Amino acid sequence: MSEQPIGVVGAGTMGQGIAQVLATSGFVVKLYDVANEQLGRARSAIDKGLGKRVAKEKLSDADREAALARLDTTTTLDALQDCEVIIEAAPEQPEIKEKLFRDLSRLSHDAILASNTSSLSLTRLAAVSERPERVVGMHFFNPVPVLKLVEVIRAEQTSDATVARIESLAKALGKTAVPVGDSPGFAVNRLLVPMINEAAFLVQEGAATAEAVDEAMKLGAAHPMGPLALGDLIGLDVCLAIMEVLQAGFGDPKYRPCPLLKRMVDAGYLGRKTGRGFHVY
Repeated sequence: MSEQPIGVVGAGTMGQGIAQVLATSGFVVKLYDVANEQLGRARSAIDKGLGKRVAKEKLSDADREAALARLDTTTTLDALQDCEVIIEAAPEQPEIKEKLFRDLSRLSHDAILASNTSSLSLTRLAAVSERPERVVGMHFFNPVPVLKLVEVIRAEQTSDATVARIESLAKALGKTAVPVGDSPGFAVNRLLVPMINEAAFLVQEGAATAEAVDEAMKLGAAHPMGPLALGDLIGLDVCLAIMEVLQAGFGDPKYRPCPLLKRMVDAGYLGRKTGRGFHVY
C-alpha cells in the first residue's frame, strides 16, 4: 500500500462514502470541497457511518479513531498535489468535471485522475487533461461502504498501467472491479436507470401507484428495493441527468426522460436527500 495520500474531490454523498472507505482501509485521505460547511457535514456523516460499523461490531473503536485521524479536509485544490490517485466525485455536470480535470492535470503530472461519473464520457474527460493516459473511470455505487461493485471504465486514451492501478486500489478497498467500456451509462446505469424511468411512466399514466410498482418488483422480480424507492435513494436529479446522457449519446427515443420525472426534479422533489421523491421520508 502506498503511503501517498489519496484525494477525493467533492464532499457530497458519494465523496463522503468514498472517503470513508478509503480511510477505513488504511489510506490517508484528503477530501476537497469548495465549501467549508459541506466539509463539516461530510466529516459528521463519516463519523456517524463509522459509528454504525462499531455498533455492528464490524469495526473497533480504535480503528474508528484511526480512520478519522487519516481524514483531512481542505477547500484548497493545491492541497491535493502530493496525492497518488485523485478520485473526482463532483456533481454530474460536464462543464464542472471538465474544468476539474484541466485543473487537476496541471496540479499533478503524476497522479492518476479517476472519475466517479455515473454516465459521462471518460474519453471526453481524458481529452481535456494534460495526461490523458492517466485518466480512468472508477464508478462506485451508493451506499459506497456497503456495495461491493466498482465499474472501471477505460477511456480511449487510458493506459494499461492506469487500469491495473485502479483495479488494485479497488481490491484494497474490499471492492470487486468490473471492467466496462466507455459507453453512455456504462453497464449498470444503462440497464438500471431506464427501468426507473419506465416505472415513472407507469405512475404518470396512472397504471400503478409508486407503492404498487415497488411492491410488485420486490415480490415479482425478487428486487430488494423497488425501482422508484431506488431512484429516490440515487437522487431523481441524478437519474434524470443519466437519462439525458443516454438520450444524447444514443439518439434513441427509448431513452426519453419521463415528463413526470422532469417535473419532480423541477419541484425539488429529489428523493431521500430532500425528504420527498416518489415516496416521503
